Amino acid sequence: MNWDDTTDPAAPERLVGSVADREDQAVEAALRPKDLGEFIGQHKVREQLDLVLRAARARGATADHVLLSGAPGLGKTTLSMIIAAEMGAPIRITSGPAIQHAGDLASILSSLQEGEVLFLDEIHRMSRPAEEMLYMAMEDFRVDVIVGKGPGATAIPLELPPFTLVGATTRAGLLPPPLRDRFGFTAHMEFYEPAELERVVHRSAGLLDVEIDPEGAAEIAGRSRGTPRIANRLLRRVRDYAQVKADGLVTREIAAAALAVYEVDARGLDRLDRAVLQALLKLFGGGPVGLSTLAVAVGEERETVEEVAEPFLVREGLLARTPRGRVATPAAWAHLGLTPPRSASAGNGQQDLFGA
Repeated sequence: MNWDDTTDPAAPERLVGSVADREDQAVEAALRPKDLGEFIGQHKVREQLDLVLRAARARGATADHVLLSGAPGLGKTTLSMIIAAEMGAPIRITSGPAIQHAGDLASILSSLQEGEVLFLDEIHRMSRPAEEMLYMAMEDFRVDVIVGKGPGATAIPLELPPFTLVGATTRAGLLPPPLRDRFGFTAHMEFYEPAELERVVHRSAGLLDVEIDPEGAAEIAGRSRGTPRIANRLLRRVRDYAQVKADGLVTREIAAAALAVYEVDARGLDRLDRAVLQALLKLFGGGPVGLSTLAVAVGEERETVEEVAEPFLVREGLLARTPRGRVATPAAWAHLGLTPPRSASAGNGQQDLFGA
C-alpha cells in the first residue's frame, strides 16, 4: 500500500521494521495505489497536493518541486509515483547516497525529458557538491559543467528542460535551508491511525486474495506501529499461518496466534523492544541508565538500541530519554505486568526531593 523503497543493508531484519527488504519491494509494486483517490490516509497532504497538481495541469506547466518528509514506510515513494501519474509524466528514481559527485547528478539531470519527475530518496544524504549543483538546477533549470582542471578549467552552462524534483527524507532537519527553501511544496507524512491501517489491510488483502474478517484486520492494524508497510508485512505472515494452521480465513484469533509465533505483541513490540524494556525494568529498576550499559545488558550494539528500538518505545510513551539516561515510564511497567519499586517517581524513575 503506502510505503517507500528505502533500504538499509546495515539495518537488522525485523518483522516490525519499517525499512523495506527485497520481498517487501516485490510485493509493494503490485499493491501501490495508482492515483490520489486510491491513496489511504494522509488527508491534509493529499488535499494540498491535489490542489498543486490540478493547478499545474490547468496552467500546462510542470508541477512545483515537492519535498516529502517522514518515517520510512509511510508512502513517500508511492506519492512520488502518483505525482508522475497525475501529471502524465515519466519518473526517474534515484537516491542521495547514489549521488557522490556533482558529475553523477549532472548526468542524471542532462538526460531528463521535459516535465519528467525526478524522485530523489534520502535527499539529505547527497554529497555537498551535488547539493550545490542542485540549487541552480531547481531554480533556473541550468547547471554549470566544469571542463578541465586548475586555472584552465571552464564552466560550460547546460540548459535543462523543466522538470519536477520530488525529494524524500526521513530527517528533514538535516537539509540545509537553501535547499529546503527551493521546494515549492513541502509535506510531512504522519503515522497512521488504526482505522486507516484497517483500510490498508482490507485493500491489500483483496489484492493478495486473502480472506479476512473485520476483526482480523483490526488485530493486524493494531500491531502495525502506525505504518502501512508493516501492516502489509504482518498481513503476509498471518496469511501464511492461516493457510497452514487454519482454513485460510484470517480472524482475530488467527491473527493473534500468528503474530504470537513471530513475537509481535498487542502493541506492536517485538523481541528487541521487549528485551530493552525488560533489561531496563528488571536489571536497573526502571533507570535512569546509560545507553551503552543498556545495550550491553541487551546484547546488542549501542546504535541498534538507539536507532532501531528506542524511537518506537519513546513514541509509545514506554521509555524516556533524560540527561541522566534512559528511564522507563509507568506505561512500561504496566505493559510488562510488573510493579514499579517505591523509589520510582511517577513517570521519570527518579527519587523525590526527600529520597522517599
